[in-house]
Amino acid sequence: MAPKEFIEMKVTGLTIDPFTSMPIVILKDQEEKYALPIWIGLIEASAIATELEKIQLSRPMTHDLLKNILEQVGVTVEKVSVNDLADNTFYAQIFLKAGDKQLVMDARPSDAIAISLRTKSPIFVDKEVIGKSRKIDLSKEALDQDPSKKQKWTEILENLSPEDFGKYKM
Repeated sequence: MAPKEFIEMKVTGLTIDPFTSMPIVILKDQEEKYALPIWIGLIEASAIATELEKIQLSRPMTHDLLKNILEQVGVTVEKVSVNDLADNTFYAQIFLKAGDKQLVMDARPSDAIAISLRTKSPIFVDKEVIGKSRKIDLSKEALDQDPSKKQKWTEILENLSPEDFGKYKM
């Protein structure tokens, strides 16, 4: 069995699924070739949006509290990863370092992303997860090779309004 290959990604925005009205966090790789949409809950979207917008609340929310606890006990978040997609559910892990000890915690992707944003930790996605998901190949080469893809994306993009991107599009 070959070792898993992970691609570093970043949060590029939050939007709302127009069909389900559920929030979606959008991850893109560093070269912006692929976008990975992950459907999340409203509370989790709020936690991510608060950090993206650098909104200072009077009291710490759950992810801020967790970050503060980790800092106080000397634990660092090295990275987070979205490591699986099964039955339309994404799975993630948070990689912690406590002294010379490495810890890996199971997490929902939304929580892992909220923690990574607060701790400035990198986000990695298993290449197989990108393949399993409804990936969007944004590279010019892919669009040039398949003109029907280009036409389809042209139609989709022409019919979008600014509201379709949500308040937190980056």
